[in-house]
Amino acid sequence: MTRPIYMDYHATTPVDARVLEAMLPFFRENFGNPASRNHPYGWDAEAAVEHAREQVARTIGAGGGKEIVFTGGASESNNLAIKGVLEFHRDKGNHLVTCATEHRSVIDTCRSLERRGLARLTVLPVDGYGRVDPRAVDAAITPQTVLVSIMFANNEIGTIHPVAEIGQVAKRRGVPFHTDATQAVGKVPVDVEAMGIDLLSLSAHKICGPKGAGALYVRARNPRVRLLPLIEGGGQERGLRSGTLNVPGIVGLGRACEIAAEAMPEEAPRLASLRDRLQRTLTSALDRVVLNGHPTERLPGNLNLSFRFVESESLLMALNREVALSTGSACSSATLEPSYVLRALGQGDDLAHASVRFGLGRFTTGEEVDVVAARVVAEVRRLRGLSADYAMARAS
Repeated sequence: MTRPIYMDYHATTPVDARVLEAMLPFFRENFGNPASRNHPYGWDAEAAVEHAREQVARTIGAGGGKEIVFTGGASESNNLAIKGVLEFHRDKGNHLVTCATEHRSVIDTCRSLERRGLARLTVLPVDGYGRVDPRAVDAAITPQTVLVSIMFANNEIGTIHPVAEIGQVAKRRGVPFHTDATQAVGKVPVDVEAMGIDLLSLSAHKICGPKGAGALYVRARNPRVRLLPLIEGGGQERGLRSGTLNVPGIVGLGRACEIAAEAMPEEAPRLASLRDRLQRTLTSALDRVVLNGHPTERLPGNLNLSFRFVESESLLMALNREVALSTGSACSSATLEPSYVLRALGQGDDLAHASVRFGLGRFTTGEEVDVVAARVVAEVRRLRGLSADYAMARAS
């Protein structure tokens, strides 16, 4: 059976052959534990891990590998940043500031802490494009605020927040600033120094690296960020994340970051051009199509559209043997509740249930874009032909 065209790059990505090549020796020949300091197997593994730290650090403009803590993925990194800072600064206060469109690993973590009486929480609204106003961040900060956590780019609608402005606000107010940059790293420029970022989460499998490998950047100076660990034990990762390191995954993360940074100057405009081509084709062939998210301040490979009078689940079911897509209308619990992200933008349930996320990536071609566009147009027309509401809207 022919595999569907893959357009779900925000969910995960295929591993780049160059990344896999870098990883393979660390499953067999160089299988040592980096904590084994008394023989070459451990030395080789440790050297590979430290090299990966530097690769990750260079990709995000960090001061060096010592600021990189390896984790099992961005969700763990987000939890470590939020809970670790909150716990360390409990004597100062317990107030957290975040926004309504954060990834579940941020917003659910914050709400869980609030429910248990461990934190006070301010959830900032976003505008109709999905952006937080830096002035709202400033107004939300109190003397008891211990962390501001605003994502870099949204995983559903691709909107990029004014991160540098938020970083300036947090710096001026003396509050650590964390950003979940999982969707942004390797796709748009990210510079923790220039943008005033104190903690940053990322994951390998969003940039053609392996699943199960991630990192948390923790600023070491100007100012040094302090946090407590979630996992204790052997004291790995400077005591911030104990446990035997996933050396093949870490090597893959480092190489994936390096490749993404090198490719970005060409890859980002190529993907933006293909995304715009897809959008033009769909909106010229179909009426009543709504763009979700910011028209320009968005990830180059993201396109989130609502097709009025079409249930997105029905559209994806009709296409799933030919095109791999995601819907923005169902949350991660697999219920059919409308997307909390689209609701935060002010979208009604009708548009939220009609949204489709197109995720383009490194191996997406122009030919694939044209095939997908043609199939989506055909299926939207077919489904609308079955809709009495659409017929009434056309007649009015």
